[in-house]
Amino acid sequence: MLRINAVHRVVLIITGTFFVGLGVLGIFLPLLPTTPFLLLAAACYVRSSKRFYNWLLNNKWFGNYIKNYQDGKGIPLKVKVLSISLLWVTIIFSAVFIVHNFFVRIILILIAIGVTIHILSIRTLKQ
Repeated sequence: MLRINAVHRVVLIITGTFFVGLGVLGIFLPLLPTTPFLLLAAACYVRSSKRFYNWLLNNKWFGNYIKNYQDGKGIPLKVKVLSISLLWVTIIFSAVFIVHNFFVRIILILIAIGVTIHILSIRTLKQ
């Protein structure tokens, strides 16, 4: 582990914890990505706290998700289907009932298309 002073260590732990929080929110909010935030948290923890890093990688909800993504194994088909389904349900609901500006609706649809393409481009994990 890279040697850093106590202040940097605390800042990295706080930042990593913030990213874990955003990653957890991303599980429930389709437009907020989960994996990038969890990977950023792992990067912060690996430089600051072996205990937090091990906790993250061994977490029963997203530990394997991070490991599989880092190893290039991909994500399970079930996760892809659920993610894309929740994404489109949320986008369509927002575009129809919440957003009244036509251009914002178009932007939402374009974001959903981009996220869908990204999810489909990730390798599917064979279980």
